[in-house]
Amino acid sequence: MTEQILLILGGIGLFLFGMKVMTEGLRDAAGGRLRRFLSRFTTTPLRGTVSGAAATALIQSSSATTVMTVGFVGAGLISFPHALGVLYGANIGTTVTGWMITLLGFKLHLGTIALPGVFVASLLTLLAHGHLARIGRIVAGLSLLFVGLDMMQEAAGTFGDLLTPERLPSGGAWAQLKLAGIGLVITVVMQSSSAAMALALVFLGSGAISFEQAAAMVIGTNIGTTVTALAASVGGSRTMRQTAVANLLFNLGTAALAFPVLIFGGGALAGVAGAAGAQTALVLFHTAFNLAGTVLFLPVTHHFAGVVERLIPEGDAGLTAGLDEALLKDEGAAMDAVQASIRRVAGVSFEALGRALAVPSDTRALAALPGKTGPALAEIEAFASRINIPEKRPEAQERNAALLHQLDHLARLNSRLGVRSMIAVVLADPELSRPARYLGELLRRVAEAGQAGPLADRLDWVEGLVKHRSKRHRRAVLLHEHVGLITVNEMFDRTDAMRWLKRVTHHVERITHYDRAAGTAGPGAP
Repeated sequence: MTEQILLILGGIGLFLFGMKVMTEGLRDAAGGRLRRFLSRFTTTPLRGTVSGAAATALIQSSSATTVMTVGFVGAGLISFPHALGVLYGANIGTTVTGWMITLLGFKLHLGTIALPGVFVASLLTLLAHGHLARIGRIVAGLSLLFVGLDMMQEAAGTFGDLLTPERLPSGGAWAQLKLAGIGLVITVVMQSSSAAMALALVFLGSGAISFEQAAAMVIGTNIGTTVTALAASVGGSRTMRQTAVANLLFNLGTAALAFPVLIFGGGALAGVAGAAGAQTALVLFHTAFNLAGTVLFLPVTHHFAGVVERLIPEGDAGLTAGLDEALLKDEGAAMDAVQASIRRVAGVSFEALGRALAVPSDTRALAALPGKTGPALAEIEAFASRINIPEKRPEAQERNAALLHQLDHLARLNSRLGVRSMIAVVLADPELSRPARYLGELLRRVAEAGQAGPLADRLDWVEGLVKHRSKRHRRAVLLHEHVGLITVNEMFDRTDAMRWLKRVTHHVERITHYDRAAGTAGPGAP
């Protein structure tokens, strides 16, 4: 019996490893296209549901879909209610794994050809590059999954009297709750609802558990996967915690729909199991109650979002609110968070400088700026340094480079803004005051909008104007000192002020330029 236990544990391990390899291969193959698809087709909760189901079915990972979506919300690309639609869809998409196991693993018995598949896939992974190597990883993961499934089936078939339907709770609501608890614990221990579902299907096929018992356990696996996400969100960003709580409440709602059907509709479910087969009926039941939950929640998504937002209220998150450790699992979501934080720091800096260059000049916000932006920039830099861009991802690498350039110019701008004495000199100079005040007006408008957008071209024009005027005005200042119209100290003050304004304008233009470049390479890119 020890051998069978070790065999089933090895099978679970191979299944989990195969799922991981296959998911990573599918995600690499999808590349930035999946992110663009998700960000574009989530304009309503319904469209978010469809896109979330499609994305999860494609990459076989609801957690990867959720992480991307959290990154979009944190970056302001989609609203929280629309993200809930993706969440509903991810729960539907994750049921595709059960169908794949049932149709390919049990009915077609692909486990018999999986070992040669591992050999071919290994050769592709080791010897090929690019697209062929990714295909190799996908095939290797799928093959290992089916090998693990075969091992679990072989071990479950020899369990004999160790595990039978009579040894598990049965009959009545309390017994169903106990079985759901078993499914929940298995999912939390294995950190995978797909593996827990596979285990339920294997034991159901071997006769170790009945259909009703397996169905109750599957309800528990649905809740168990949310417990894992909830634990992972502790200490994370507000959006991550809201998403985890929403996922838990949604799956509790679907469980509340599924239990009455299981308790009072046992005869109908038994009829389906007899006609289609117990394993197919179990996967159908899993898909059906997730679809039913989506139908129930979709019409009230905005109210549901309001409830979750009240449960997890807005706190004093600061300028780096979206820098969640969990987002580092997906480089795109991590870069979304970095860009959103950079925009917040740039907005505060632009607003402070805009007020200082206004009429009348107000430098109070500028004086308080170092205490706000200094720690925030250090935190963003530390987070950005931990983003791992996979090889041969030129779009992601270009976007990351744009963000790093933007971060560098933002740090340099804040260093220049620490020299506040230059502002009075600039505003007192007739030649420099007009472009400086126009710059201040543009910066206030950019800060209000949250990003430069169409104003980026105007900032580019202002930089050119300041550069041209500074060059011409410098010669005039030197001539004025030469003929005695101003003192040497006044000459140095004015040339320093020109240099300061020119550098400040340059950093502002570069910040907006790289923000646009990072946005082009991001999820909303055409």
